[in-house]
Formats: sequence, structure tokens, C-alpha cells
Amino acid sequence: MHYKLIACDVFARLAYYCAAFSPHIIDIELLKKGLHNIPTNLNQELSERINHIEPGNYDAILLGYGLCGNSISGIRATHTPVIIPRAHDCITLFLGSAETYGKEARANPGTYWYTPDYIERGGAAGDVVALGASVSGNMDEVYQEYVEKYGKDNADYLMEVMGAWTQHYNRAVYIRTCEATFPDLSAQARETADRRGWNYVEMAGSLLLIRDLLEGRWDAKRFLTVLPGHTVEASNDEGIIGEHGQ
Repeated sequence: MHYKLIACDVFARLAYYCAAFSPHIIDIELLKKGLHNIPTNLNQELSERINHIEPGNYDAILLGYGLCGNSISGIRATHTPVIIPRAHDCITLFLGSAETYGKEARANPGTYWYTPDYIERGGAAGDVVALGASVSGNMDEVYQEYVEKYGKDNADYLMEVMGAWTQHYNRAVYIRTCEATFPDLSAQARETADRRGWNYVEMAGSLLLIRDLLEGRWDAKRFLTVLPGHTVEASNDEGIIGEHGQ
């Protein structure tokens, strides 16, 4: 089988590693991290990439994304099935299951998550950007976007709200993927935690979801198969995402 993977570049190391062991041919296309900060930007970029794929080139198009702030809602499969993990965001994919992430999110909602790929691909000056908190790494860009869309007064208010939101965080978790050896950048995450007065924790990650995505094990509980002519929608239940027809 021949698959096309379109994924956030925070999965670069994991995607190429899993593709190397997949029994299928995998063509990988990475999109710049942070697009989900403005959900319409990510939605538009994904739609364009999917629409540019010629009919018959692939047996399936795989998305290395979760719902990501409703960014993938409205994505349409044209001529080729689109396979998407049932995940709220990228943290689920790093941990290997929605159940693991859900348990952690309920027990410790004030958590910033760190992985090698995310750290090495850039953050704010003097800080390390975390999963689920990447907006802090490009505040100037986000502010300008808000000014253009909503006006300066509304933009100022939104930035103030976001700043207050980040004050509720008190824990930093560094995810180590046990099945593969990647660069150890935990010292940077620990330094950020120490400087902000957060608890620092390390947690075992898993390649399970990404590996199964690339190897074609798409059970309905963990993956959504969007048939040609159908569109992705948020399901607002434990399935996270669903599809509807034309």
C-alpha cells in the first residue's frame, strides 16, 4: 500500500522512525508547528495540501493531527480516504492513547508538556515552548493576527486573557519515547520548570498511535476513516471526531 502522511513537524522524528519500519510506502509531508494557534490557518493549509493530491496516487491520506482546537473540523476527503487519530491534540499521539492523556488531564490540568521535537524546533527567547502552550512562543505574530481580525482593543483583551490563563499552570512533563532513542533535551524543560516554580515530571511516551497510523491498523475506536465526499466534524463525545456525508 502507498500512503501519504501530512503531519505537524513536531512529529518529524517519530514519523520518519515509524515510516522506516512500516510495511507500506510512506510519503511524508510536514507542516510548520504552531499553525493550530489560529485554527483557520491550519484548516486552510491542510485542505490545500489534501486537494493538491492527484487521484489514484495514494491508497489513503494520513493526518498526523488531532482535533487541535477544532482545526480539522470541516476537512473534506475528496477522492481518497483520510485517516485521522481520534485525539484532542498532539499530546495524545505522543502518549500513545487518548485514555492516558485524558487521565492525566483530569488529574493534572495545569500541565505544560515537552518533547525533544517540540523543544528543538524553537520557542520564545529565553524559554522553551511546550505542547499545548505554543502560543507563548509567537505572541507577536498572534497579536498582529488578532489586531487584523478583531481590532486593537479586542486584541489587547484576548492577549490579557491568554496571559492570565497561563498563570494556572504548575507542572512540566517531559515525555520520553521508550521504544526509540531521541536526543535528550530534558535539561531545558527542567530549567524552565525551575525558573517558573513548577513541579518537574518525566513520563513514558509511546509510538503506538503513530506506528499504527503508518502501518494501517485503523480500528474505529482509535482512528476515524473519512470516506471520499465526507467531511470531518467534532463529535463532542468520547470519539472526539466524526464525519458526515455530502
